[in-house]
Order: sequence, then C-alpha cells, then structure tokens
Amino acid sequence: MGANVTSTQHATQTTPKAVLAGVAGGLAGTCAMNYVQRAWTLAVDGDHPRDSAAGKHDSRDWQERTEHRNSNELAANRLAVALTGSPLTGDRLAAAAVAVHFAFGAAMGALYGAGARSRKARAAQGAAFGLAVWMAADEVAMPALGLSASPARRPLEKRAQSMVAHLAFGIVAELTRAAAFTRLSA
Repeated sequence: MGANVTSTQHATQTTPKAVLAGVAGGLAGTCAMNYVQRAWTLAVDGDHPRDSAAGKHDSRDWQERTEHRNSNELAANRLAVALTGSPLTGDRLAAAAVAVHFAFGAAMGALYGAGARSRKARAAQGAAFGLAVWMAADEVAMPALGLSASPARRPLEKRAQSMVAHLAFGIVAELTRAAAFTRLSA
C-alpha cells in the first residue's frame, strides 16, 4: 500500500480484517457474558438454573429463572425442525443452543467490527455496543419472535442481569476486537 492511498481505499482494504477482528470480539464477549450471567445467578440465588440444556455455556440464566425456558434452545429447535422436521433433545440441544448463542455473538461482533476499525480500544464504545445489542435483541427481537416474554412482564432484577451481561459482552468484544485488529493489521 503506497503513501497516496486514500482513507476510503484503506478502509475498504481493511474491512475483512475488521470483520474478522469483530468476530473474535463477539466470541470473546459472548464467553464473558456467559460468566457474568452465571456469577449474577449464583450471587442472587446461590445456585444455577437446573433446566438449561447447555448449562454454564449458554447465558440465559435470567430467562430460565423467570420464564423456565431458554431462547437459544427455542431458536435451535426452530432451526432443527425447519431443517430436519424433528426437534433436538439432550446433548444435541445443548450443543445447538450454545452454537446459536455464539453464532449470534459472532455475527453481532462482525457487524460491529465492520464499523469500528480503530486500533485503539474504547471501553465506552464497547459498553454502548453491548447496550444496543441488549435493547435490540433481548428487549425487542426476542419477544417479537416469541423467544421470550415481553420485557414488561420481567422483574427489574432479571432485566438488570441481562443488561449487565450485555455490557460485559460489549466491553470485552471491543477490547478483543481492538487487540485482534491491531495484530491483524501489523
């Protein structure tokens, strides 16, 4: 790349790296989110929900504690029925629920990475990203798709748990994205 390359050309050339860095951030953020959810549930209830197929690798504790269902499991089963005609159970449901959750986190990270090509990590920007994902996914899309109850029916503590977990998702996604983008661009 020569010295006469415009910033538009540079941005276009770095987009695959930015997207890949975003995917890495989304995956790391999803992992962090899982641990925040689990820590919150253990602090509040002293135990984790027993009815999760995927256990600690699927961060829907707040939903399981309130609704006794899990949107990642519901989405995985919808996909399975659409593709094979049969729902998933046991270990297959557990694996598919985790895959759905991490795939969603990776996709959100990819979109975020495509638009955030700075090498400098900005925790506040990551927090805003996490809040945007929380609002769009947990507060709007999941209820609209029938994957969770209306937010108006959720206790405030459960909504706070989900919001805090998404803040962790966004911050870790941004810190990881920036580090990965720096390494990929070196």
